[in-house]
Amino acid sequence: MAQSADETRFQLKHERILRAAARCFNEKGYSGTSLKDVSRHLGLTDAALYYYVRNKEELVFKCYQRAAQLGAEAMTRAESEGRNGLEQAQLYLHYHIEIMVGERGPVAIMSEVPSLKPAHRDEILTLSRQHSRAFEEVLARGIGDGSIAECDVRMTGNAIMGAINWIPKWFHGSSAVAAELIIAFPDILTRGLATN
Repeated sequence: MAQSADETRFQLKHERILRAAARCFNEKGYSGTSLKDVSRHLGLTDAALYYYVRNKEELVFKCYQRAAQLGAEAMTRAESEGRNGLEQAQLYLHYHIEIMVGERGPVAIMSEVPSLKPAHRDEILTLSRQHSRAFEEVLARGIGDGSIAECDVRMTGNAIMGAINWIPKWFHGSSAVAAELIIAFPDILTRGLATN
């Protein structure tokens, strides 16, 4: 069923709010960011922001849900397009970094999970574990098909995911730097994986 114009406008505004909130949380942390900071960044009144979220905890939770969804989207695309495990790993990194530093970014760094209420924390941790396992499966697939050298998939996955998940903390560059990063980072992070 097609969305109404009002639903589309709501989703676009909601997405804009989550991107702005991610930027604020990444720069100032959970305790250093207020809803007023986010509304000021967007040029909204506090009341307008409260139309979309009830409080700061819910805003962080929604930012983390969005981060998980975008990561899963990059993974699904890479798995459907890559011909072997190494290529899937490279494509995943390319697509995920492209989201982080491109027009759909920034993505919230999941560094404040302990600040979430228990139900929200459990959901985000479950999504995070599922995503880590999916990347480990890509690495294992590459070992199985001979495109990736033998390695500890959990440790290797954690090292690579840790490197890309921290990008929103330090990247505040231009579109030219973003384009370079999208090409360079997947190569740097997977160079040691290849069997040849």
